[in-house]
Amino acid sequence: MPDDASPVTRPGLIRRAEIRVPTPDFDADMRFFIDALGFRLDRIWPADAPAFAALSGHGTAILLEWSASPAPVALRLYVDDPDAFADGGTELTTPGGHRITVEDADPPLVIPEAAHRFVVRRLADSDSWVIGRAGMHYRDLLPQRLGGAIIASHIRIADAGPVDDMVHYHTVGFQLIFCHRGWVRLVYEDQGPPFVLGAGDCVIQPPEIRHRVLESSAGFEVIEIGVPAEHLTTIDHEMELPTPHFRPDREFQGTQFVLHREAEATWQPWRIPGFEARETGIGEATKGIAGVQVARRVQGVAVPAALHDGDILFGFVREGSMSLEVDGHPRRDVAAGDAFVLPPHVSVGIQDPSDDLEMLEVVLPAKFETTVS
Repeated sequence: MPDDASPVTRPGLIRRAEIRVPTPDFDADMRFFIDALGFRLDRIWPADAPAFAALSGHGTAILLEWSASPAPVALRLYVDDPDAFADGGTELTTPGGHRITVEDADPPLVIPEAAHRFVVRRLADSDSWVIGRAGMHYRDLLPQRLGGAIIASHIRIADAGPVDDMVHYHTVGFQLIFCHRGWVRLVYEDQGPPFVLGAGDCVIQPPEIRHRVLESSAGFEVIEIGVPAEHLTTIDHEMELPTPHFRPDREFQGTQFVLHREAEATWQPWRIPGFEARETGIGEATKGIAGVQVARRVQGVAVPAALHDGDILFGFVREGSMSLEVDGHPRRDVAAGDAFVLPPHVSVGIQDPSDDLEMLEVVLPAKFETTVS
């Protein structure tokens, strides 16, 4: 071990850790933690007049300590069946005044109803980046999240090399990773050895699939879409990746993993004349929850106005430029790096598309109708 290693990192130096819980009603609180909450008594002292009790349970160790003037402690318990625990109570108070909150350990995923609106987020107007998870830089593409239904982030890593990431998973309904610039090396549970995701490629991360970001090129950029907007990221300290089994057909809560390569794509006429698109197969893999296509300009073909009846339609301009004319709104110019959302049942005209125009389109659900005028 290096001589300058931190003392706290030396194996075996720390025997245990406890959370201090002072109480003016020592005996009653000790019985409450044991009888009502299911904690175990590990140590107690002094024997003739106990004032300290070490208790453990549910992944937590506490040191109950008599005090004449304690500050209340808040403890949160995650249980499998809240209705069957503590007579269904969700807010409990110990005799000594400490607050116990009971939460569902596996709550159902709730996706808020989308608050439809026309959104344009221009890179030139919103070049504000914040440092997020694993040291990556994030730019928010949908600040109001359509009422919490969806989050869209433009993520970048400036320097090449390893990424300070851990094996983790997300509690989501849908999640897309689209490589916009550069490359990144990733590894996923049951999907074989690590692989490189290059510019124009994408993956969907099914709910709770374990994965890890390993390294990236300099100037790596990705567009990440998550449904709902607020979702949990959990670190898995036990699983090692890659896993020994290769199971490409495995479903994670009804969704299959998809790796779409731009180089292997077939281009077909798009839903709006004047463009062609490549299908990613994500609609089929998600059983219709979401669809992802990349559309590009076909020169010499007029582009008519159109409207759609989908719930959420998000677009990101990869290359080129155009103007959007949306009924009831001023004309908006968009270019590479800009994002937009087109609400349903509203006519949209694409004006002055550049010859190199290419855009990513993410729709929920995957199947919807487009009416061309």
